[in-house]
Amino acid sequence: MLREWWRGGLALLLSALVCVLVAVAAGGPGVLEQLAGQALGSRLEQAQRLAPGVVHSARFDPEEARIGAESDLGADLDGYAQAIENSTPRSLRGALVHDSTRVQLPTVRGAGAALSLVYASDAPGQEAYVAGRAPRARGEAIELAVSTRTRDALRLRVGQRVPLSAGALENVHAVGRVTGIFRAAGERRLWREQPLLARPLPGVAGARESAGALIAPRGAELLQNQAGAELTVHWNMRLALDGAAAARFVGERGEREFRRAMARHPLSARESTCRFGGYGGKSCVIGVHPATELETATELPDVFEEFLRRWRQATVVISFASASLLGVGLAAVVVTSLLVVRRRLLADRLLRARGASAPGLALARAAWNAPAAALGFGTGCAVAGAVPGTSPAYGRGLVVAVLCWLLLPLLTWDAVRDRVVLRERTPGRAGRRLVAEAVVLLLAAGGVFALRARGIDGAAGAGGAVGMSGADGADGAAGGEGIPGVEGVAGALGPDPLLAAVPVLLGLAAVAVLVRCYPWPVRLAARWSGRGRGVVGLVALSRAAKEAPARGLTLLVLVVTLAGAVFGGLVSGTLAEGLRSAAAWQVGADASFLGAGRDPDMAARLARARGVRETVAVRQLRVDPVSGTDGGRYGISSLIGVDAVELREAAGSSAAARALRDAGLTGGGRGREIRVLASEGRVGDLLTFTRHGKEVRLRIAGPLPEGVERDPALGPVRGATEARQHLLLTDNGDLGSFAASEFEESALLLYGERLDAGALRSLVPRAAPGTATGELRIRTEEQAEADDDGLIAAVDTAHTACTALAVLLALLALVLELLLSAPARGRTVAYLRTLGLGGRATSALQLLQLLPMVLAALAGGIALGLALPALLGPALDLREFTGGPTAPDRHVDALFTVALAAGLCVLVAVAVAVETWLGRRRGLGAVLRLGRTDD
Repeated sequence: MLREWWRGGLALLLSALVCVLVAVAAGGPGVLEQLAGQALGSRLEQAQRLAPGVVHSARFDPEEARIGAESDLGADLDGYAQAIENSTPRSLRGALVHDSTRVQLPTVRGAGAALSLVYASDAPGQEAYVAGRAPRARGEAIELAVSTRTRDALRLRVGQRVPLSAGALENVHAVGRVTGIFRAAGERRLWREQPLLARPLPGVAGARESAGALIAPRGAELLQNQAGAELTVHWNMRLALDGAAAARFVGERGEREFRRAMARHPLSARESTCRFGGYGGKSCVIGVHPATELETATELPDVFEEFLRRWRQATVVISFASASLLGVGLAAVVVTSLLVVRRRLLADRLLRARGASAPGLALARAAWNAPAAALGFGTGCAVAGAVPGTSPAYGRGLVVAVLCWLLLPLLTWDAVRDRVVLRERTPGRAGRRLVAEAVVLLLAAGGVFALRARGIDGAAGAGGAVGMSGADGADGAAGGEGIPGVEGVAGALGPDPLLAAVPVLLGLAAVAVLVRCYPWPVRLAARWSGRGRGVVGLVALSRAAKEAPARGLTLLVLVVTLAGAVFGGLVSGTLAEGLRSAAAWQVGADASFLGAGRDPDMAARLARARGVRETVAVRQLRVDPVSGTDGGRYGISSLIGVDAVELREAAGSSAAARALRDAGLTGGGRGREIRVLASEGRVGDLLTFTRHGKEVRLRIAGPLPEGVERDPALGPVRGATEARQHLLLTDNGDLGSFAASEFEESALLLYGERLDAGALRSLVPRAAPGTATGELRIRTEEQAEADDDGLIAAVDTAHTACTALAVLLALLALVLELLLSAPARGRTVAYLRTLGLGGRATSALQLLQLLPMVLAALAGGIALGLALPALLGPALDLREFTGGPTAPDRHVDALFTVALAAGLCVLVAVAVAVETWLGRRRGLGAVLRLGRTDD
């Protein structure tokens, strides 16, 4: 009864393992698709959190009276918005929707402030008003609505008349009337994009206070007619994709469809709103207003391209995790099959002695294993089918199930074939082992070399070049409007065979090296232990060295599992640190304002904002100097000027400020030459370039110290352009003769421990795509966006799930292997017990016998996991995830690694304790047999 129960339990265990492996192989592409869709949807949502994704705009003139034509600007703008939304391509229908319509007038003077008047279709409803109502289109009155903060600052009340006079909007003489007071609360996009509507800003250096007010379309129309000015209307669109909808655009066919849809939408919107448009003129109409054709600005295609590049790198990490999981699972199936073979070995040898053939026994074992494999395949396919998204890859699941099914008959045939039964010792056995190890090492080296030579573009980058041609509608889905096919997405998201094979090959190579190497120190330790009085160390270490080749499968399981876990922890830690460093590089300080040279007034207001302690100006020129001695080209370079003294005071750890101070370049030079620190060149070399017909001389005062190129203070201006051949650094005092318009980029770095991000953002809101305004970056916002990165979360989720399942399978394989080798250890312990060995010595013997294998597995797994990023080379570029000047420094999760090692040691200790307890309850006759010589 016990024997039948044991055989039935092993059959169920095999079925469960087949179920897990089939579910992973068949359902993996669907899970990967869902993760990709969720990450893409999160990235698009993040990109549109503070600014609309697509902005259609048109410029229109004052109304022209026409016979029989009535002017209702609000209705005309709504009609345009409806036409634009209806022109959305079918693949984006319901996802790319109209969000708001905005008309912002130039400022006028009123109530003692500079008023920014805005019509917004997404203005708050009546429930947000604490007094009065929203502006309406009533005759010739210009109705205004202000926030409670603006009311308090300007001392306004409902019904009050506000004279409006010319400001930036000229020729205005009108009277406005306050009709409502609203509460600007919550996270409404309108308050973020138009912060003056929420709260006014005090004037700087005698300037008027700035405030915002809502108006009706008719009010904007009346002021436009008075001023005779041209206004611009913006129709803001947002692309909202959930995980399932976004997943359709991740595959190769989906990439082409997304590019095609985003390229076609502006053309369709232009045709639907102005069929007889022309280039440059106002040949269209918005009601009775002559208007230009629609102009479209969007950053979503760039966001999509950036996501695809990062996702291709993410698939490398996920592919390694899934491949490690499959490898460990197959190893667990092998150990379970070996356990079945061991349990039936005596009976099979008896059948062989009675005339049964080895192939016949193997076929019988295949028939016995077929129901378990079929049950596991069916259950695994059912689990994979429950995953939403694409249909499961049943073909991959069938291959895995057949492989698992064939392992048991193959191992049975190998155990009962003639050479094994007759115990023939062939002289070429050692040679075959050497050949097998050499083949494994060559395959692993070849796989790594092929992966490094191909990079990631060979597997996933082919869609990029094809997709660009598809944007013109020349190729892709039939008709150009179809939803991407499931098979295209599944194929693109399927595992790359080379990526899947490399971790297993590297694990096999590591095991081959470990099995050859770790017995040597173990034998030395055994010899040293033999000099003592006890026999426990000598026997345990001697058997550990002798049984090293037999531990290859266990070593493979542990090495692959540990390597995958350490690699995942290394990637996660590196990405976390890299994102923080990249945020510091992009901002440069606690906050920074890019475009300070183009908008010096705004830069001055930011410098006086609440919480700003220090400010530093950083400017960059593009120069192409030549040698002043032989006239040879030096190379295109970035000439960056910083306020060295101010930077030293604001950020004492700045490498750039320290380098300029040590070279004596602070405060600028007094001569006609610009002294620079150069990334290449000899001290004293002269470089020249021409500016406005005059020669500018650069004198190299010293080399650029290491670390300056990675100084965050230079990040805002350096990140605005492509990397140049050389970097030249000087003090801003030496660049005083250059006009602000000559600088390629300029930034004002803002330092302060208690910066008021809300006050800064109210001065410079997030700009919509296509606007040529300065950009304000705040470190806390950048870090919050980095922490909310959906792609990093998807990678962590996938790798954590695969690692956890691999660890469970590895524990199962280890326990089964201990069960498989328990009889041999039991006989050894029984022999020693007959010689008087005690219980504690027995436990120590078993622990010492397993300890070398555990230490070898820890060393090999951790070393392989840490070496994987270097081995992969260009196939894994973590800079795609983080950005920044260089690839992020590797950050090893030491706590996670120590926890893995400690967990493995605890597992072995528990196994030894259980086996010792079982050995005490077992009689010597249960394991000792007279005449046995097979151990």
